[in-house]
Order: sequence, then structure tokens, then C-alpha cells
Amino acid sequence: MELPRQEPTPDLTITTLGPARIDSPMAPLLDATQTTEHYINENDRVLLDDTLSGISSRGVPPDQLPGMEPCGPRRKIFFDPAKTRAAIVTCGGLCPGLNDVIAGLVRTLTYHYRVRRVIGIRNGYQGFVARYGHDVVDLTPESVRDITTDGGTVLGTSRGHQDPEEIVDCLERLHINILFVVGGDGSMRGAMQIARTIAERGLLIAVVGIPKTIDNDIPYIDQSFGFQTAFSLASDAIRAAQVEAKSTANGIGLVKLMGRHSGFIACYAALARSGADAVLIPEVPFSLDGEQGLLAHLRRRVQERGHAVVVVAEGAGQDLMGGIDEDERDASGNARLRDIGPWLRRRIADHFSDAGIETSIRYIDPSYAIRSVPANPYDSVYCVRLSQAAVHAAMSGRTEMVVGRYRRRFVHIPMRVAVSRRNQVDPHGDLWMAVLESTGQPVRFG
Repeated sequence: MELPRQEPTPDLTITTLGPARIDSPMAPLLDATQTTEHYINENDRVLLDDTLSGISSRGVPPDQLPGMEPCGPRRKIFFDPAKTRAAIVTCGGLCPGLNDVIAGLVRTLTYHYRVRRVIGIRNGYQGFVARYGHDVVDLTPESVRDITTDGGTVLGTSRGHQDPEEIVDCLERLHINILFVVGGDGSMRGAMQIARTIAERGLLIAVVGIPKTIDNDIPYIDQSFGFQTAFSLASDAIRAAQVEAKSTANGIGLVKLMGRHSGFIACYAALARSGADAVLIPEVPFSLDGEQGLLAHLRRRVQERGHAVVVVAEGAGQDLMGGIDEDERDASGNARLRDIGPWLRRRIADHFSDAGIETSIRYIDPSYAIRSVPANPYDSVYCVRLSQAAVHAAMSGRTEMVVGRYRRRFVHIPMRVAVSRRNQVDPHGDLWMAVLESTGQPVRFG
């Protein structure tokens, strides 16, 4: 059997603030537990590999196989709940489920650990910095009771770097023991800087992340929260584009979805609706021209079926438009993408006009409508479980780590590992194969 090529094994060690010596109020729940297919004891590990070939390729004894700490309450905790103050901050772009995470953190801290004060930081990392003038808000179970019915974040958010020294100054002034950061890879890099500054000052403040990315591009996590809500609504946009395209002669529907570097939303939404004739993602280059190009493929589909639908992720086709301008960046430091949607619409229109085929193109970009909605029930449950896991980890003294679900298990992941690379659609994987089967498009255009 040919063994797969293995990436270097990441260091999955979780940093702690020190020994946990305090009896946890959650301990009575743990007395009768053991590892099963549905639960993992705190002393067990979740293996990094889940195939025989993957395990064999490591070439190490079974007790040395790489694995992750499981999430969940510990019998001993580091922080005394009666003397603990926690803070919550949400950073970066909006995503369904942010309010669910906030509410879950507050309830778990208050109801299960009896933490007496939970503080919300306004408007992302700016809220720590005095010159912005943002106030803080006390969060209680009563104040967060109904926030999950709304999209966005009740705490507000912002993008961009802030001085970690000023942030830690604020944490000290507020007497914070635990900081929960809800954000994407840029926010987690900022959280790592905060944790390092805390360590340099010799402070005992835990920094725990709940990773947020609507693009689902964080490694070692099955799916990020809000992703299911996002691709569900994205599939509605595909349905609308298909209806519009079928209702006019030689109609074409074009839908642009989120996905700067990873095409997961485009893939899942297209599979959910099964109406797309072509899905374009950043991971798979494509050509427009020639008999094997995208434009000829669309012309054939229109001639055969009377209409066609194209789904494109925002990061696809950047090379065709001259490449990404690395010198022009947004507040988060991301290079600004060229807008593939209107550009592709013009190229399709010109191609059909040159071929003498009259067509109408309906272009839909639902990006902001998707990211601003409340979470669906699945994502709401997922957010609650992530927030519970984050509180258990923080109260036990773990720091500079994030919580996530890996191979259906909730695990602790070092922040450095969570930002070490980008999760992307594998052009040789089963997800992309399923998309090709669904659309009937060739393996590559061009």
C-alpha cells in the first residue's frame, strides 16, 4: 500500500498558566464518565490521523502518535471562580453565530462556575485602547438572554492592529483574569501577541480563542461556526439565479460568493442546490477562452438547456485580472481582491455577443446579506458547545489556544497551529469530486 505524503507533525502542546489545584464545580458531572465514541476523558487524546495509512506513515509507536487534548470540564481548575473576572471581545468581519458565542460564554461562566463579573469589550481590539473612547459593558445572563435572535455582534467589532502593550494595560486596569477572543486568523495572531505580552510581564491571564471565519479556512477544524448558515443562504442565491436564468431566453445566472482563498461556501452551496453548471474557486485555476475554456462550456450549456448558472468564489480568477495587488491592503492587512463578479459578467456578455447569441445575465452578490443574519439551529448549537469548551479550558488555566471540532471531537488547538496555514478545498479530494459530479463541468477549464 502506498502511504500518503505527510505534512510535518505540528506541535500540539497546550500552554498552561500553572498547576490546577482548585476543585472544579463541574467535578460532580465527571465522576461517572469514561471515554466512549461520544465522549473523551480529559486524560485521553484525539489522534491527528484517522486512517491506517496515515498512522502507519508516522513510523512511531502507538503511544507516540500525535494527538490533541479533548475539550471539556476538568476536575481541577486554575482560577478561583469567586475571584475571577472574564472579558469577551469580538473582532473582524461579521459571521452568523457571534451573539450565540457571547451568550454561551456568559451563561457557562455565570451558571456553572459562578464567575461574578463578565465584561464585554466594545468594538473589537479598539475597545481596549483609551484614545478610541469606547466604554465596556457588564454581561449577565439576563442581558444576553435574547441576543441570539439578532445577527451581528452586540459588542460591535473592528478590524486592524492595536498595540498589545496598551491592550494588556487595559486588562490590568480592569483586573481581568481571562480574555476570550472571538475572531479570525488576524484576530488570533493579535491574541498571540497579547498572550506573549502577558507572559513577559509575568501576569496570570488566560487568553482563549473561539475561531471565526465564514470562509471555513482554519486548519485542524472540521467547520467553523456560522459556515452552515452561510452556505445555506448562499444556496438560496443560487436558486434565485437559476429561476431568473430559466425564465429568459438563453439566460445566465451568475452568483458571487465569499471565499478569498478557500472555496468551501461555493462548493457546499452548489451541492445543496444542484443547479450550477460551473463552480469556480481559488484553489482550481481556470481559463475563459478556447474550446475547453469556461465561456465555450457556458455557450454549449445554453444551447443544450436554454440557460446556465455560474457560481464563483470572490478569490477565484485573480490571475486572469492581473493578479492581486499586494501593495493595496484593507484594515486587517489582507491584500485587496479584484472584483471577479462584474468582470466575469462583462466577459460572458462579450462572448455571447461575439457569437451572435442574445442573452440576459442576472448577477447576484449576497455576501453582506449572508454574513449578517442570525445563526441557524445547527450553528447555534455548535456555538454553545464551543463557548462551553472555551470556558472549561480557560478556567483550567490553559492559554494561547483555541477550541474547535476535529473529526467530530471537540479539541484544544494551540493558536500557533490554528494560524499556521490556511484550510482549502483539495482539488484532488472528495468534496471537489462531488462538485464536478454535480455540475458536470470538466476537471479543469482550459
